[in-house]
Amino acid sequence: MTSAVNSSDKSPQVLFLRLFARATALGLEGHQLANLNCFRDLNDSKKHKVSKEDEEDTIAHGGLVWSQHAKSFFCVLLGLFAILFCVFFLNVPVSGEQVTTFWFEWNNYDVYKEPCLFNNIERISSIFRPPVSCEFCMNLTHIDRVSNLTPSLFEELYAYSGRPVVVVDGAKNWTAPATFSFEFFKGIYGDDSPALEGKGYNCQFFPYQTEFLNLAEVFQMDPERIKNSDHSKPWYIGWSNCDFSVANILRKHYSKPYFLPRSSESSKTDWIFMGTPGYGAHMHVDNVGNPSWQAQVTGYKKWSLMPPPECYFDCKQLLEVTVNPGEIIVLDTNIWFHSTRNVGDDLSITIGSEYD
Repeated sequence: MTSAVNSSDKSPQVLFLRLFARATALGLEGHQLANLNCFRDLNDSKKHKVSKEDEEDTIAHGGLVWSQHAKSFFCVLLGLFAILFCVFFLNVPVSGEQVTTFWFEWNNYDVYKEPCLFNNIERISSIFRPPVSCEFCMNLTHIDRVSNLTPSLFEELYAYSGRPVVVVDGAKNWTAPATFSFEFFKGIYGDDSPALEGKGYNCQFFPYQTEFLNLAEVFQMDPERIKNSDHSKPWYIGWSNCDFSVANILRKHYSKPYFLPRSSESSKTDWIFMGTPGYGAHMHVDNVGNPSWQAQVTGYKKWSLMPPPECYFDCKQLLEVTVNPGEIIVLDTNIWFHSTRNVGDDLSITIGSEYD
């Protein structure tokens, strides 16, 4: 060990190595050397040097010592402040959906396949919805049934007033009543369609009180149950069509209702509801963007409407109407609590969309 040390070198490191070699030769062990006063003084001087360097660093930074964690926290805080400044002061348009999508992509998650942490509880959502003005239901005692409704009159009386209406000739000239059926829908969806699993963008499935988990399971239903001729196991489901190829097929058999204002546009998403007599949707209120129309393609459906609780003393508590094949009901489902029940003997098929 000492042979590798230059004898002319007088640096502290070389002197220490010589001392350590001599002590080892005399039979001293490492822990005995550590207890010597000279080694303790050497260790204290080292700590003092580190403390002095920390003190100099503190003075250089104005009395603050920034740890790595503190620096990271400050950077995150500064980034958050920059985002809030852009959104609230510069009015940069950022939606909650954009933020969520960015976060999922940043973490390499598929935003359309990740399961929700918890399901939306409909009753709680309806309790905490914002209250509405009761003008839309005041003095309303029945649901109008009209025909030959001009777009201007529809816009004046029904389009945006919240007042429901049934247009009895709403689906005139459509080929859907002669085409739509359970077998028709089953045949137009390919095995790889996102609508079957309900996991694509804007894909939703409503099982209501059935055991089905998605549209694919519905199309695997036993043939005997489709029409439920013995009334032993009724069913009713709904879904939003998120398959563009299917949308092109559907729209060959129906068109935009003739009475909608020219300036209005229907949503690109079709809503389809299908089920046997004796079943339907429970009383609920929706949370969608606009009023909607629903065309009764086959079968009969009874609608029951109730105003929201804040209108209990101002409006009639229950309005009912049966929509027949070829008729269209227009309703703002965001403000009217509503339930449906399929009646008659035929399979009920309804198609609809929102309009602005």
